[in-house]
Amino acid sequence: MINLSTPKLGFGLMRLPKTPSGAIDIEQTKEMVDLFLEAGQTYFDTAYVYDAGESEKAAGAALVARHPREAFTLATKLNVHANGCTDAESAKKQLEISLDRTGAGYIDYYLLHAVGDGNIGTYDRYGIWDFVKEAKAKGLIRHWGFSFHGSTGLLERLLTEHADAEFVQLQINYADWENQNVASRINYETARRHHKPIVVMEPVKGGFLAQPPERVARILKSANPDASLPSWAIRYVASKEGILTVLSGMSNVAQMKDNLSYMKDFHPLTPQEEEAVEKARLALQDVETIPCTACRYCTEGCPMQIPIPQIFSARNLDLIWSSPERAKGRYQYSVKDHGKASDCIACGQCESVCPQHIGIIEALKTCAEQYE
Repeated sequence: MINLSTPKLGFGLMRLPKTPSGAIDIEQTKEMVDLFLEAGQTYFDTAYVYDAGESEKAAGAALVARHPREAFTLATKLNVHANGCTDAESAKKQLEISLDRTGAGYIDYYLLHAVGDGNIGTYDRYGIWDFVKEAKAKGLIRHWGFSFHGSTGLLERLLTEHADAEFVQLQINYADWENQNVASRINYETARRHHKPIVVMEPVKGGFLAQPPERVARILKSANPDASLPSWAIRYVASKEGILTVLSGMSNVAQMKDNLSYMKDFHPLTPQEEEAVEKARLALQDVETIPCTACRYCTEGCPMQIPIPQIFSARNLDLIWSSPERAKGRYQYSVKDHGKASDCIACGQCESVCPQHIGIIEALKTCAEQYE
């Protein structure tokens, strides 16, 4: 039985700090891990594909090798579209590799990764649902579930057909609560109807809600000048019923300290704070953006090596803050040693794996027109 008294802040290990060479900064990660545990938080989340496996190795070095195994819970994921995954055997091999990389002995929360309409057939064909149950019976994992990026109808079907799934990981944030593509509210309500504990991913929408447009920031600062902007987003989802934990992909010690300042002794939003967040959500509806969260699922299989998240970050400088010159400068820097937006061959690989369902091909065309 999953314990819903788990502390409500989870440490997402997808966006760990980097050294100037681009490697994960293990020493800073150790400091962040120690601060997190000292504050009474316990949930760490990584995946087989994060940083091409370096995230799991970092979890092993910064967490598992330095702290008692009972002091934390570790989540990782199996992805049937990972590089080198060509059949059921190579998919199932990922658990063994994850255990070796982390040195954890067992995985507390094991997930089928980024399940959606485009890959559900592969998870079914490879027999992954039965595999995770067998792994649990062997003691290799404690709990199993799946992270979800598909249609609302698919979520309903999966929770009905796989009623023994112990939890589900969903993208929920106040910006996407009524978003028709992400469907945060509908998916949350579906999981609740099936009595599934929920792990929340992207509560700050890839950092967007940490630095929202000025009109949104003014609403929240007016409601509480002392509260950091990310705190509104994380407390918003942590305040909902049935939440196991809320993942925050922290990238430096400062972000860790800020999150712990309000989550170490977590208090749900008050009715007045809920009202402020609703005003902020409505204000966001009038802001045009490319809703990229920089998950980088799109880049791993791009044949032209286009840095899609960086390009969209540049475009959003223009859309949100009306900074065309800064946007062009960031774009040119982003593509300096990579493919340009105009190099896109419209193969569609990126769109098939995008959790946000972005029309990436057309968006790249626009970026090429604007900045090349």
